[in-house]
Amino acid sequence: MAHQIAADLLRIKAVTLSPQQPFTWASGLKSPIYTDNRLTISYPAIRQRIAQGLATMIQQLYPQVDVIAGTATAGIPHAAIVASLLDLPLIYIRSQPKDHGQGRQIEGHLAANSKAVVIDDLISTGGSVLQAVQAAQREGAQVLGVVGIFSYQLPVGQANFVGVDLPCTTLTNYTSLIETAVDQGYISAQDREILQQWRQDPQAWGAQFAN
Repeated sequence: MAHQIAADLLRIKAVTLSPQQPFTWASGLKSPIYTDNRLTISYPAIRQRIAQGLATMIQQLYPQVDVIAGTATAGIPHAAIVASLLDLPLIYIRSQPKDHGQGRQIEGHLAANSKAVVIDDLISTGGSVLQAVQAAQREGAQVLGVVGIFSYQLPVGQANFVGVDLPCTTLTNYTSLIETAVDQGYISAQDREILQQWRQDPQAWGAQFAN
């Protein structure tokens, strides 16, 4: 499954690799990889494979779950399909409470003491999805874990989840994606070394491109 999803992401250019001419993320970080998993919703077969994979993962890891939560906005479509497959209630969590109306951050009905699994499309540092987790917890939910499509496997992200004692599992990850990219000729073995160096220390790797 990890290599199949990685191949899917590469094929539709949801993930683009550019070791020689890195991208600049919104944070300013230089990176040889750019990911836009929103593209997956336009490809029915891939969209369904992702949803079924997430649903199976949730059934295996969190059989006691009683509500599916999607992060706004990228996690919402996947969470909606997964909730339908599992016949479970759906909520979604905004990055911030609304500044009008009732000021809700969580949309949908979240029953007291609900056991929730949060779905996000992409895990980097974990900061945004952990904010969503905290919002659900403030409303009385017991968050069992986070699941997603892809993880960069950054050390800081892994440490952040360990720090709050919350499991995070993804269908595919940086390691599987790089292996698949080499096997399918998207990148060379030399490029793989560059990509592996970035994951170990993105800040230091990006410093070489500073003006």
